[in-house]
Amino acid sequence: MTKVKRGSVILVEVVFSSGFGAKLRPALVISTSDYNKNRGEVIVAAITSNTKQLQAGDTVISEWEKAGLKVPSLATAILQTVKKDRIQKCLGQIDELDFVRIEKNIAAVIGFSITGKAK
Repeated sequence: MTKVKRGSVILVEVVFSSGFGAKLRPALVISTSDYNKNRGEVIVAAITSNTKQLQAGDTVISEWEKAGLKVPSLATAILQTVKKDRIQKCLGQIDELDFVRIEKNIAAVIGFSITGKAK
C-alpha cells in the first residue's frame, strides 16, 4: 500500500459517478492525517487536464509539474472516498499555495467556512 498524506497527488482507480466502470486518474488527497491514519480510505478531489472548462469549485494547479502531473491540470470539487488499496502510486505533493486555493474553492461550493489549518 502506498503511503499518502494530505496534499499528496496520487494515481488511483476512480469509479465513475454512474457506478459503472472505473479508470486510473490523478487525484488530490484532501483528508486529514488523523482520518488517513485511522481509516481504510482517503478523501480525494479529482484532478483533470481539461483546463478549458473551469467549473465552480475548480482550481488551476499553478505548480502542476512539481505535483508530479504530466500536463497543466486543475483540481475539481468532485470529491470521492477511495479505498487505500485502489491507490496505484503517489505522483508528488501539491504546492502549499495551490492547496490553500483548492481548499478555499472546495469549501465555498460545499458551504464550509475555513477557520484554521487541519493537520
